[in-house]
Amino acid sequence: MNDLVCGDNIQVLKGLDDNCIDLTVTSPPYDGLRDYNGYSFDFESLAKQLYRVTKDGGVIVWIVNDSTKDGSETGTSFRQALHFKDIGFRLHDTMIWNKGNFTDTGSLRVRYGGVFEYMFILSKGKLKSFNAIKDRKNKHFGTLQHGTVTQITGEKKRVTTHNKKLFSEYGQRHNLWNVTPCKQRAIKHPARFPEKLVHDHIISWSNEKDLILDPFVGSGTTCKMAKQLNRNYIGIDISQEYIDIAIQRLE
Repeated sequence: MNDLVCGDNIQVLKGLDDNCIDLTVTSPPYDGLRDYNGYSFDFESLAKQLYRVTKDGGVIVWIVNDSTKDGSETGTSFRQALHFKDIGFRLHDTMIWNKGNFTDTGSLRVRYGGVFEYMFILSKGKLKSFNAIKDRKNKHFGTLQHGTVTQITGEKKRVTTHNKKLFSEYGQRHNLWNVTPCKQRAIKHPARFPEKLVHDHIISWSNEKDLILDPFVGSGTTCKMAKQLNRNYIGIDISQEYIDIAIQRLE
């Protein structure tokens, strides 16, 4: 199934079978930080539908941030993550997207500039797929491991002669990802995903032929990356303008 649907995402999801989605990668409208053609959504009803359609072992990548009101961050992102837990998802990881830049709204007078967003990795039961990206340059590449290794108990275990091995050139990536936001202005959408960010999440949490969902498809980056990576996709948006943009990009 490869489809882009204009409509209310809750109603569209109600038409999908139970346990049919392998991976959802999305960023909902949050805290009025962007103007999404004036649309908002019913979070709890959507979360219920996402749980129903997600396969056992499937994953949601939920990318959100908080606004600051009356001098305090709203905490909406945390409340959403905890609600997902309450309805049955596991909070598999809290990842950070370091965007490396910020918009100065005057808040720098009282706080440090915010340069990141949360990426909550939510799994329905035990994780089905994890394809670790190994692109972290290892400064000890080619040398033998030595010294001690800390165990889960906190105990230090010495690396002995029989279990020494060479450090590989690249180690597994950490859960803080440095990805520059989109700068291209030709596509009229207030908060486009960087293609690399979506690409790497799809690689990490799914396999070829899996079905990828974005219930806030916007300019269509999730579906575009799914298509390039030989995955199937469903994209939903209530704005026909955004659906038209996504169709154009996919073509």
